[in-house]
Amino acid sequence: MTVTLKLATSLDGRIATAAGESRWITGPQAREEVHRLRAQHDAVVVGIETALADDPELTVRLPGFNGRQPARVVLDSRQRLAADCKLVKTAREIPTVVIATGPAEPHLVEAGVEVITVAALGEDRPDLKTVVAQLQARGLINLFVEGGGQVAASFVRCGLVARLEWFRAPVLIGGEGRPGVGALAVAALGEAPHFRRVETHELGPDLWERYARG
Repeated sequence: MTVTLKLATSLDGRIATAAGESRWITGPQAREEVHRLRAQHDAVVVGIETALADDPELTVRLPGFNGRQPARVVLDSRQRLAADCKLVKTAREIPTVVIATGPAEPHLVEAGVEVITVAALGEDRPDLKTVVAQLQARGLINLFVEGGGQVAASFVRCGLVARLEWFRAPVLIGGEGRPGVGALAVAALGEAPHFRRVETHELGPDLWERYARG
């Protein structure tokens, strides 16, 4: 099992302005690489706030691509995904999973979404270690976590992130912007998760940094 966290941020680690504007921080070359990375994974994982704000497809959209699409996984404790969102409307074409903390909602099941119910932790958040185990049991071994900031922080806090794919745009948004990684409750530097940089690439104006845990 491998969990890869993707971040597309400003130089100061922000994924959106205070008002939520985020399209597009990074340029087309960086976004193309993200699609290639999606194609290399079994599933793309996002939080419900990202799904509601962006109404994404979470598919691989590359010229000439005819490979298998990764499954889409939404951490949606209260099953807030609407029947008319893109993920639900295409659930019979591309495997779509909702991670919930209560019984499956009929509108999701009827649309072909698989609802996995897991135990809740603080603030009704799903137990991510159980989530990963449940996905692994379904053959979804390599997970590509795309956001948002709270989801990123939750995976990091649990020690689940093995790799980082960090796309950094040459722009500053400032402290009022939304962070790419939420609170980690790090009290001392020695407690901070450490990663080692293994590759760096320039993608037009953007920088792509690749990290491995430890």
